Amino acid sequence: MKGLRRRRVVHQVTDAQPSLSQDIHRREISYLIKMGIRTLCLILAVVVPVPWPYRLLFIAGAVFLPYIAVIGANERSKDTPPPTFQSPEANQSEIPMHRREIGS
Repeated sequence: MKGLRRRRVVHQVTDAQPSLSQDIHRREISYLIKMGIRTLCLILAVVVPVPWPYRLLFIAGAVFLPYIAVIGANERSKDTPPPTFQSPEANQSEIPMHRREIGS
């Protein structure tokens, strides 16, 4: 009989996903850090007299970091499940109230 019993699934607090506000806060901080580095690269490329290879590196950072920052800010954490969109089944035989013509 012992083999026929199912094991109970025990959920622990550490298994809980981070809240949406914590996830958004984490992404905002990451975005601000990357954009700060981008601003620093832009300033270093314009103001500081450095050789051209370094200047090109700073310019590349100023150009490509915004793309990387936006992609990172839009990325959800690994623990967050993908959003589900549930649309109710539409009754195709009925015309919606806002689409009915006068006199019908």
